[in-house]
Amino acid sequence: MTQDVHVLPLDYEIEYICRGNRVIIGPNVRKCLPNGTWTDLTQRSKKKLYIGALFPMSGGWPGGQACLPSAQMALDLVNKRTDILPEYELELIHYDSMCDPGEATKLLYDLLYTEPIKMVLMPGCSSVSTLVAEAARMWNLIVLSYGSSSPALSNRQRFPTFFRTHPSATLHNPTRVQLFQKWKWTKIATIQQTTEVFTSTLDDLEARTKEAGIEISVRQSFLTDPAPAVKNLKRQDARIIVGLFYETEARKVFCEVYKEKLYGKKYVWFLIGWYADNWFKIKDPSINCTVEQMTEAVEGHVTTEIVMLNPETVRGASNLTSQEFLNQLMSKLGGKNPEETGGFQEAPLAYDAVWALALALNKTVGPLKAKGRRLEDFNYNNRDITAEIYRALNTSSFEGVSGHVVFDAQGSRMAWTLIEQLQGGSYKKIGYFDSTKGNLSWYGNDRWIGPGPPADQTVVIEEFRFLSQKLFVSVSVFAGLGILLGIVCLTFNIYNSNVRYIQNSQPYLNNMTAVGCMMALAAVFPLGLDGHHVHRKQFPVVCQFRLWLLGLGFSLAYGSMFTKIWWVHTVFTKKDDKKEKRKHLEPWKLYATVGVLLVIDVLSLMIWQIVDPLHVTVEKFVREAPKGDLDVLIQPLLEHCSSDKMNTWLGVVYGYKGLLLLLGIFLAYETKSISTEKINDHRAVGMAIYNVSVLCMITAPVTMILSSQQDASFAFASLAIVFSVYITLVVLFVPKMRRLITRGEWQSDTQETVKTQGSSTNNNDEEKSRQLERENKELQKIIQEVQDQLCYTVGIQ
Repeated sequence: MTQDVHVLPLDYEIEYICRGNRVIIGPNVRKCLPNGTWTDLTQRSKKKLYIGALFPMSGGWPGGQACLPSAQMALDLVNKRTDILPEYELELIHYDSMCDPGEATKLLYDLLYTEPIKMVLMPGCSSVSTLVAEAARMWNLIVLSYGSSSPALSNRQRFPTFFRTHPSATLHNPTRVQLFQKWKWTKIATIQQTTEVFTSTLDDLEARTKEAGIEISVRQSFLTDPAPAVKNLKRQDARIIVGLFYETEARKVFCEVYKEKLYGKKYVWFLIGWYADNWFKIKDPSINCTVEQMTEAVEGHVTTEIVMLNPETVRGASNLTSQEFLNQLMSKLGGKNPEETGGFQEAPLAYDAVWALALALNKTVGPLKAKGRRLEDFNYNNRDITAEIYRALNTSSFEGVSGHVVFDAQGSRMAWTLIEQLQGGSYKKIGYFDSTKGNLSWYGNDRWIGPGPPADQTVVIEEFRFLSQKLFVSVSVFAGLGILLGIVCLTFNIYNSNVRYIQNSQPYLNNMTAVGCMMALAAVFPLGLDGHHVHRKQFPVVCQFRLWLLGLGFSLAYGSMFTKIWWVHTVFTKKDDKKEKRKHLEPWKLYATVGVLLVIDVLSLMIWQIVDPLHVTVEKFVREAPKGDLDVLIQPLLEHCSSDKMNTWLGVVYGYKGLLLLLGIFLAYETKSISTEKINDHRAVGMAIYNVSVLCMITAPVTMILSSQQDASFAFASLAIVFSVYITLVVLFVPKMRRLITRGEWQSDTQETVKTQGSSTNNNDEEKSRQLERENKELQKIIQEVQDQLCYTVGIQ
């Protein structure tokens, strides 16, 4: 059995003895040679399947320099395999697209309208892939790209037959969002070159950040000159900046970054990871920055890069590890420097693209045979074979030299993302992110210029302004002493209420004045309370307490004095025929007048509290920079007692009180020369009204102006209260105390009677004296009339 030929079914496998050697015969045709070896007869009769490819050997991205040798390596290995497409041989027909859509248009025409028929098209860069993928559906062609990252290609309606082993540029975005969340950043900025790939990537990033609760506060773009965009980033206090631009523009951007000092411990830049490792050291005539300046500007930036080479030692579909693949590729490149070879990083993607296509075509053989079709039957009008290839690619899943190869619903490759940071002028791996599972593998070796990751914006520390405690204590001491003085005056007035001199001063009204003064002084204490003393929830209670104490204290103190002066003016400014009738004083009318003023205040305060209650409002001031090199700003805040219609209520209250004060001044002036026995201290009351009115009318507007200065506002308001109360108490009560002490009018009832009689005698003498003065004035008037008449008579004569 020396020249035995055995033809077996494609899916049949037997064990056969050739020249004493045990051999497994697979699903192909083999020949047993005399030396005991097997030869595959199908090699002579394999049918060729053609792949049309566009490899950019020059242009913006000369990726074909490494991707073309890598694809040929894969084809050679696939064609040698007996378990993959045993009846077929794949052949690559390729052209140089120069990464130019115009050139690619002409080459696409040549591929489609020249023999042989191509089953699949393999373009490279995104701009060419966009053109090819959009046109390919008209010829029922599958497009499999190895170097396109534009997110726009993930549009199944526009590109229904497109697949790519190069992940979409949007695959960086889940990693970026993950890092933003890890470092607790909620505010970022972006700067992009105005090309479709970066614009669509940024649109996707904006959608993802919005979903994650992260704000893109600044979005800048440029076409050729990045200087204005970088200046705007600086002006708008951008801290965490995502840069989307090609390598040549990256050098321009970071030269401007150096000039604007937009780097260092306050800033973090996120860049694309597929730049050359020494991209910032390459001399570029378009920039005027030195290598040292560029190195300083880029230090610490973070890159995200699609994992294009499997980091693990795994033998996949090609039976090669990633390192073995690199060694073979280096050998095929003939010792060229990888950093100077375009597409070296993407070479594993081109290698796996060929394997993905081969495995998919192999998967279609069986289903096509069941339908009575074969791969070699493909033509540009046959949709069935295209549908089978599409289905096979869509379900691809294998281990390649670039990692696990699987496509999403849009035909884009799902892959891991490598995270690196530039540390000391070289890139260090700091983690990986698997977007399919959402797993972040972190090495923990990230390094920062400052103590840690910088803040995403200037940290604003809210700091409440509180009243000076020294001032509060000082004024409180004066207020406390005033309250003690008020208690002394009230006790004196009550104790001596039976003394005639005290009785003639209407002691009950004076008691009301003393109580009102003490209430006003008590208002000083809640007036000085703020967030330093009470919780914000209790602050509205303090606000209401201030309002009621001041309102009722004013009504009692000023109202009682106003009532006295009003009565004196009413009695002694009437005509003489009515004056005698009004001289009899009825005390209840005085108390009723004070009660009316008090009821008006109580009702107005109740309506205010019910309709528009006071609450806490916070005033913000201009932010302040603290001393020292701290990346923080102080936001001063001040708490106020306010209501929704505060100005309206204050206008009503101030208007009403202001009229009372003005009227009080007028009445005090009108009655300054009047003397009456029934209210013997009305001149002192008038003096007190002068002082209270002047202080109140000055204090009210000034405190409104100084409301933003807590110390000045409190000092002015509280001292006005203290001074007005002290003046009132001293003017009203001290003379009475002095008189009773010096004259001893409280010593005994007998003496009191004598004093009273003496006082009555004195009062009678005063009355007689006034009567004589009136009579004297009347006589002088009569004499003057007589003289005038005589002069007139003499003049006539």
